[in-house]
Amino acid sequence: MRLGVISDVHGNRVALDAVFDEMPAVDRVVCAGDVVGYNPWPAECVAAIRERDVPTVMGNHDRAVASDSAFGFNSMAQAGVEYAREHLDESALAWLAELPDERTLLDGRVTVVHGHPDDPDHYTYPAEFAPDLLDGEDLLVMGHTHVQHHAVFDEGIVLNPGSVGQPRDGNPDAAFAVVDLDAGEVEERRVPYDVDRVADEIDAVGLPARLGQRLYEGR
Repeated sequence: MRLGVISDVHGNRVALDAVFDEMPAVDRVVCAGDVVGYNPWPAECVAAIRERDVPTVMGNHDRAVASDSAFGFNSMAQAGVEYAREHLDESALAWLAELPDERTLLDGRVTVVHGHPDDPDHYTYPAEFAPDLLDGEDLLVMGHTHVQHHAVFDEGIVLNPGSVGQPRDGNPDAAFAVVDLDAGEVEERRVPYDVDRVADEIDAVGLPARLGQRLYEGR
């Protein structure tokens, strides 16, 4: 069983298209949340995930958009939430609102969360990857930090595939992962995309310019 694993698309259609184009043959794709926020194509990214029937969990930006609440967000994040609400139709907003905090897939072999199994808003950085995060599954998928990393333990695999639409690990290329569940192997993958196009569109629609600048930095 081969899984394609994505997370933190954040409305970046150009990066998402590049990832789907680069994705090798897999049995299923799963998403660890935050389909929307920050970037200019929230509706197109929601549509792409829904069209492919990708099992997805709710990220904090998905929740903020669905509930019309960006409490605690900085000004850039808040601008992305407001933009997404203006550009998503009722069906897309309802889809976001119905996303669960956790999904258990493949007869319990895979668990997908956004931040942490016990707290969807906790940033679980690589230093915290440990066997006690696992609860009997072969693979635990987390997102939220935008930092690509995985660890293989006797108990199973802990994985953050990194961010499709806004990497923050110093590498601007869109991130994803491919997991061979039966072999217990993970391929961390990156793919370049047209960052200029995204930055230009950010400026064109009036989102904060810093959102485009940071894409070049992988920050």
